[in-house]
Amino acid sequence: MSTRTEGPAGRAGNGRDTGAEGRQPFWSQWPLLLGLTLTWGALWQDFSPGVLLAGVVFSLLVLWFYRLPRVTFADRFSPWHVLVFTGRFLVHVVTASASVAWDAITKGPRIANSVVAVPLRSHDDLVVTLTGHALALVPGSLVIDVDRPSSTLFLHVLDARDEADVESFRAEALATEAAIIRAIGSRADLALVEEDEARRADRRADRGGKETR
Repeated sequence: MSTRTEGPAGRAGNGRDTGAEGRQPFWSQWPLLLGLTLTWGALWQDFSPGVLLAGVVFSLLVLWFYRLPRVTFADRFSPWHVLVFTGRFLVHVVTASASVAWDAITKGPRIANSVVAVPLRSHDDLVVTLTGHALALVPGSLVIDVDRPSSTLFLHVLDARDEADVESFRAEALATEAAIIRAIGSRADLALVEEDEARRADRRADRGGKETR
């Protein structure tokens, strides 16, 4: 997955000063430390206190010696919406797997392929990355490029025959982004999602009213 970045040196793709990110406290990376520690336990297939303690030490060494730009974590975390996203993601993987298998059997090489641009609402690096990976892990779609200045994902999509199919996939991708933002996104991103969803609901209501006239 390639990423296009633009803008003056010293600035991240989302417009935040990387110098400010570099001054973040080391312990602000505790979610990353926790993830690396759990990965260590999973690799050893052992989550005993001794193994996890070794994982903490190993993770600290990795974060200390490999001085990558600090990952900026949001100011909120919703355990309930994490569970909602996880359940939604697993259901989507199962249904998409069945759909791709059926299309492979019934359509074969006649399946229509499209490249779909999905402009995301969030410009947070973590949200954009998680959204891209969540969509890429679902059978039938693959992220082929990311335009960071506009937070736009470009995805290769199977069985997108017309504009209605493209819009359906784009709506599903935005719903995935919204689920991630509700789980771990910032309050600012959550407000953007709620405002955009209210605007879309108003447009649907207006179209429905016109059709009934």
